Amino acid sequence: LFMYPVLMGADILMFNAHQVPVGRDQVQHIEMARDMAYSFNHRYGEHFVPPEAEIEDSVATLPGLDGRKMSKSYDNHIPLFAPREQLKKLIAGIVTDSRTPGEPKEPEGSALFQIYQAFASAEETLALRQAYADGISWGDAKQLLFERIYREISPMRENYLDLMNHPARIETILLAGATKARKIATPFMGQLRHAVGLRDL
Repeated sequence: LFMYPVLMGADILMFNAHQVPVGRDQVQHIEMARDMAYSFNHRYGEHFVPPEAEIEDSVATLPGLDGRKMSKSYDNHIPLFAPREQLKKLIAGIVTDSRTPGEPKEPEGSALFQIYQAFASAEETLALRQAYADGISWGDAKQLLFERIYREISPMRENYLDLMNHPARIETILLAGATKARKIATPFMGQLRHAVGLRDL
């Protein structure tokens, strides 16, 4: 369990990331990476950039279909590349309260609203907020969410399916990424080894 944040910290520090986009539940891992950077820099000189956590408040922690934190462990997540009808069915199952069509609804604390906000523009979010105040039915709100998510992820899903049908292309992309990363990591690792005294005899 402890190794996960250490490996995550190594991945961040090796490439001297200044800001790391994370959810709130990952902030402590960024803090650990910062501690590692400060500790190493104090002992061996300035080598690492202490990273900052970058959190987008509107999507820092998304609620799941049942209103709890979205997690595969809870089986309450939305698999974005699921077939259209499965995605629609899952969104239709989002837990809502008993307020009826025509009755004003509160966006705050609404899992449906928070998930919509993660995909929508500020203008779209404002429009749904007004629709809540005007008493939109939960069925119509879920349809809006489905359409917004599907519009957003359709091009990505097509790309995903194309890649899954051409695994050699994925391998090429991964190898190119590894080559690019090695160009940065190899000389930096040499610098770090030299700093701590791990030098050739």
